[in-house]
Amino acid sequence: MGILSKISDWRAKVFVWIGLPVIAGIGLMLGVGDLVPAWQAKGGGGTAGTFTAVSEECSRRNCTWHGNFVADDGAKRTDVILYDAPRSLSEGDTAAARDTGARKGVFSAAGGKTWLLVTALTLAGVIAGVAWVAVILRTVRRRREENSDELSSASLAS
Repeated sequence: MGILSKISDWRAKVFVWIGLPVIAGIGLMLGVGDLVPAWQAKGGGGTAGTFTAVSEECSRRNCTWHGNFVADDGAKRTDVILYDAPRSLSEGDTAAARDTGARKGVFSAAGGKTWLLVTALTLAGVIAGVAWVAVILRTVRRRREENSDELSSASLAS
């Protein structure tokens, strides 16, 4: 067995036993809670209202607006994120938004692609979780077969 196959086997084992459960956990934790609210916002559901931009938080790749949401019926949510915020938004500006019950924020009424990201995260988590469970079951089944083969070989030798 060459060094490349040993490295390949090592990487595969790390991915299967560490990578898959991590992907499953992250995908499910970040996606499941906001999956239904994101799809409701995509379909125009939820409570209409106005988001007022208070502060912008930027990372390497994107910026997120934090602010306050006031529903048309007067209900308020403070310190929420505006998902799919318009690029022209600046501090103090307002934007039409929809509250569909997402944990950390409200969705821009103009729409966007957050629903796609949340769906992809959830789907990746489900697929990784199912694959990990399948690998565990296959490993357990294989070990049981090996143990039963060893036991039958030992009983034949006696």
